Amino acid sequence: MLKKRRRSPLLLCVALGVSSATIAAHDLWIEPTSFTPEAGKVVGVKLRVGQDLMGDPVPRDPSLIDEFIVAGPDGRMPIAGRDLGDPAGLLRIATPGLHVVGYRSKPSPIVMPAAKFNQYLEEEGLDSVIAARAARGQTNADAHEQFARCAKSLILTGPALDNQADRVLGFTLELIAEKNPYSLQPENELPVKILYQNRPLSNALIVAINRSNADVRVTARSDKDGRVGLRLPKPGFWLVKAVHMVPAAPGSGAEWLSYWASLTFNNQMSHAGS
Repeated sequence: MLKKRRRSPLLLCVALGVSSATIAAHDLWIEPTSFTPEAGKVVGVKLRVGQDLMGDPVPRDPSLIDEFIVAGPDGRMPIAGRDLGDPAGLLRIATPGLHVVGYRSKPSPIVMPAAKFNQYLEEEGLDSVIAARAARGQTNADAHEQFARCAKSLILTGPALDNQADRVLGFTLELIAEKNPYSLQPENELPVKILYQNRPLSNALIVAINRSNADVRVTARSDKDGRVGLRLPKPGFWLVKAVHMVPAAPGSGAEWLSYWASLTFNNQMSHAGS
């Protein structure tokens, strides 16, 4: 389903001063310096926070990192980097193939005004939380939340092959491309699966955004097996995203715990093979 969205103004605190409130209110994604590097080249792994694939740097903060890894033909390895550096990580891809970069953060606390929190719930399709707050008489109450990030990016070295696959990293909330997006042709459907705690998540709103025209979005709700088919109308830099929110644990100081999953790739077709 294609959906046109009115673009909101991007109000961000820049560089090291990015606040938890800003980060919580926007998407976080991985943007490598190259999605299709030659073997042996060093790739910078940038973290970005913003809206509509326009974002500001998120420097490497070891206190927030739960996992920062790359998984590919050579196995699974941590991504090194300089503290407070941007890019947040550096990696050298030695072997051709599809490589999955993953960043998982530790939870961060935030308090949000009622109106802003309600808008965010509506935009991210969190209907069950809207209903739960209404049932508790909390619709007009400020919200105490913890949020965590589960970001992935697909990097291709060499030709795109149909048998190359995204990998399940075991993140709490995770989007998995069930077909190599670099082998897609225009108007082909990209099958995507969403997992929560390694189990299929149904009725999650999954949104795909293309940087060249971020106002038009491809959206779908996951079925009982956690699957959607996203018909991407054009090649380019895509962000696929979803948010899942659950009640926070007692004693955590929060009412809600949210997980933000993202998956990025740049399928320009010029690297497609057979």
